[in-house]
Amino acid sequence: MAALAPRAVFVTRETDYELLIARHATRGQARFFLESRGQGLAEVEARHDRFHAVLARARATVPGEWRQASVRRADLDRFLFGPDDVVVAVGQDGLIANVAKYLDGQPVIGINPAPDLYDGVLVRNRVEGLGRLLPASVAGAVAIEQRTMVQAVLDGGERLFALNEIFVGHRGHQSARYRIEAPDEGGIAAEEQSSSGLIVASGTGATGWARSIAEATALGLPLAPEERAVGYWVREPFPSVATATRLRAGKLTDADLVVTSRMNEGGVVFADGIEHDFLGFGWGRQVRLSPAARTLHLVAGQGAG
Repeated sequence: MAALAPRAVFVTRETDYELLIARHATRGQARFFLESRGQGLAEVEARHDRFHAVLARARATVPGEWRQASVRRADLDRFLFGPDDVVVAVGQDGLIANVAKYLDGQPVIGINPAPDLYDGVLVRNRVEGLGRLLPASVAGAVAIEQRTMVQAVLDGGERLFALNEIFVGHRGHQSARYRIEAPDEGGIAAEEQSSSGLIVASGTGATGWARSIAEATALGLPLAPEERAVGYWVREPFPSVATATRLRAGKLTDADLVVTSRMNEGGVVFADGIEHDFLGFGWGRQVRLSPAARTLHLVAGQGAG
């Protein structure tokens, strides 16, 4: 039986124009909505057209014998990736984080559709290079960054993966109450806490939400994107007769961070800022957070050969 040809899976999200049309039903109503507020549709529509031109160009570079598939961000949880897929994320950096948790070793090529608008920290390749990167990814002729991910395992067996960070706290951003157990000076320390929740971030995520917390609290941690470690930061812990604030930040390598809920309602665990895709975290439930065994295989660019 002949082996299947490689498959390029294009991952995208809706453009601002598409979201406006979905909300207002027609182009005319969307234009009226914006113009009645002193804004215009032309620029939004131009960005939409530019994106789809880049996407069409990207799909046209796929070798003729390859298979192709396309999936929107909202449908990722229902899409089955194959072990031999090459994933092409066309959009902003956040799209890489959105797709990472659904993969297990497939190479990911990030294509920046608008280098003048998007930083391209993760989507660092231009569409002009995709025709070379696709076969090179299959041949192992590209540089791959194996970026560490974060894993959360609940006591019921549910798992969450994140490229940037996992949040544990209250879904309404009220005070979250929990018990925290963390590595501390060669042992394990524990205390009851009340805070705005905590995050566990990878080296990739340490440049985002975690960085803002670290800078506000002067609790920075050295974390490299490919380092087999993650960091935790507690947001605004509150001291009281029942709660403490000593365990505020730390690095996790060999030992897990263990959090036990003291919330009767509203407790959640979610990944990479997707608040609606959460796991319930009610009173007595426990979650263990650590570096994940799987990593994101991010294509850094065209390699030799």
